[in-house]
Amino acid sequence: MVELHPNSLWLGNMFDARDPSALFENEIQAVVDLAYEEKPAQLPRQLIYCRYPLIDGGGNDESVLLHAIQCVLGFLNSETKMLVACSAGMSRSPTVAAFALAAFLKTKPTEVIEKVSQLKGLEINGELWNNVDKVFPRLRHW
Repeated sequence: MVELHPNSLWLGNMFDARDPSALFENEIQAVVDLAYEEKPAQLPRQLIYCRYPLIDGGGNDESVLLHAIQCVLGFLNSETKMLVACSAGMSRSPTVAAFALAAFLKTKPTEVIEKVSQLKGLEINGELWNNVDKVFPRLRHW
C-alpha cells in the first residue's frame, strides 16, 4: 500500500484491500475495488466498500469508468481516507486514481501518473488509459 495523496488516498492491490488491520492502521475509511476478476472483499462493517469491476484493458462500460472516477473524486472532496485497489495495483487503480486526483488538484492526469511512477512500479494499460481519458471530460467537478 502506497500513500499517493497525503492523508487521503492510498493505492494498493487485492491483498491490501482485504487486510483490515492495515486499513485500520492507516485510518482508511473506504475501499474502492476495481478488480473485475477478484471476488468482492469481505470487510468489517465500519468500512465503506465500493466495487467497480473493471477489466485491465479496453471493453469497459464508459458509465462504470466514469462512476469509478467520480467515486474517488467524491471521497477526495469529502476528505474520506480511501484505498483504491485492483488485482496487482499496477494499472487500474493508478489509472483511476490519477484521473480523480488530477480533477481534484486541477492538474493533468499525466502529471499525477508520473508522480505515481516515482512511488511504485506501474504497468499502465494504454487502452484503459485512453478509455478513461475519453470519459474524463464528462466528470462532474464540485
